[in-house]
Amino acid sequence: MRAILDFFNKGVFWENIGAYYQSGVFVYGTTLLMAYASLAIMSLISIRRYMKKNASIDYGVIVESPLAPGISVIAPAYNEGVTIISNVRSLLTFNYPKFEVIIINDGSTDDTLEKLIREFDLVHVEYAFIEKLNSEPIKRIFKSTNRAYDKLIVVDKINGKSKADASNAGINISSYEYFLCTDVDCILDKDTLIKLIKPFMDEETTKIKEFGTPCPECGYVHVKEDFRKVIATGATLRMVNSCDVDEGLMIRVRPPVKFLPRFQEMEYIRAFVLGKMGWDLINAVPNVSGGLGMFDKEIAVKAGGYDSKSFGEDMDLITRMCCLMKDNKRKYSVRYVPITLCWTEGPTTLKVFGRQRSRWGRGMAQIMSIHRKVIFNPRYGRLGLIVFPYNFLFELLAPLIEFTGLLFYIYLILTSQINWPFAIILLVFVYTYSVMITTLALLWDQITFKYYKTWGETIGLCLMAFIEPFVYHPLIMFFALKGYINFITGRKHVWGNMQRQGFGGQKPKNAVKAG
Repeated sequence: MRAILDFFNKGVFWENIGAYYQSGVFVYGTTLLMAYASLAIMSLISIRRYMKKNASIDYGVIVESPLAPGISVIAPAYNEGVTIISNVRSLLTFNYPKFEVIIINDGSTDDTLEKLIREFDLVHVEYAFIEKLNSEPIKRIFKSTNRAYDKLIVVDKINGKSKADASNAGINISSYEYFLCTDVDCILDKDTLIKLIKPFMDEETTKIKEFGTPCPECGYVHVKEDFRKVIATGATLRMVNSCDVDEGLMIRVRPPVKFLPRFQEMEYIRAFVLGKMGWDLINAVPNVSGGLGMFDKEIAVKAGGYDSKSFGEDMDLITRMCCLMKDNKRKYSVRYVPITLCWTEGPTTLKVFGRQRSRWGRGMAQIMSIHRKVIFNPRYGRLGLIVFPYNFLFELLAPLIEFTGLLFYIYLILTSQINWPFAIILLVFVYTYSVMITTLALLWDQITFKYYKTWGETIGLCLMAFIEPFVYHPLIMFFALKGYINFITGRKHVWGNMQRQGFGGQKPKNAVKAG
């Protein structure tokens, strides 16, 4: 007993804990940096393959084809009166032959529904549908008396306190075999449906030799087809803040002027261009964004649709769809398109931004808890051995490790135990590496797609990478930890008003309005 007391009194225990912690963090950090480098390389390969494969594609063939599959565009709305008209007009201008637009008014308390009725000449109609997924009751369904808006359906329902509940109602109403889920604070490119449906139409079929030598019975080498079903597709998102938008059409892409959306623009490009496209190369895409995702309706419905109790409903749905495919021993893929097809309004105030990111953090913790059986489970293939371990180690645990690491650094400084030369070299290396990765993503995106009109806009965005570690990243860490605490304590969360500012930017004098 005395030996144990002496062990603690001499501080040997805490010294050992500190040594183990430092070693663990070093291994963790090195692995993370290697993962980022690998994703960067895989992303470059993936994007080059996509550009080469689609360079000579004539999308007009799809537009003119009577065999093009139908697509239901589903957009939940809660108190979106500021931008709802521009958004609906944007959704009605798709360059695609067979689609419908379903707007779900999820019990809005502002003038969202009134504006829709007035602007699009809506009237209440009887509409037959089968309720395949659970959602709060639908009160009324509206269609337009104007033939120009015959693709529009507006659903008025009781508030379900989540986007997931509203999305399920839209899926129940939908008529077609594929559905696109988006937000009404988004502006979508007119070719969105064509670009996202193409991977479904190109579902991967490869031929595999069943026998390596000729069959003794027939003398031929047997060949069978290995079919990999595409169950979901997604594409790059950007901030619409400060862009020029006219009647729901994107006229001129600009980086956001305000700092908070500007940081988000940089973060989104890095996440989609470097992250999602890197995972796409090895068919290990972790999720499809809730702002823009196209799904195979049959698989989504069999998986149970969106979970109205989930705080990360987009990743939760993809996870259940993938698990369904693996449980039924069916091969699948989730594909990403590197082209920007969606511009979303990013939060401009710290209050709204914090609420959004805390919800995301809570959603990640909830998904890891609910689907914990998937982690390191070889039964689920890449999902269990790559996607979930990565998300657990480098998405869920990252804020916790960063926060404890910060406290540990402060402890070492206060107790004069820090090796300053080594610490400074390490910090400079990590800082430089972070800036390099972000700058690479931004430059590669601009070189490949040229969304910004001038290189000055791109360079200005790249400069944000130099201050991100000191300003923006600490906010991400703080709100993620707050989300974890909310998850652990079971604090209630409601789908609050995101306080839309409307689409900014000046309208060009010669802009042509959508007819």
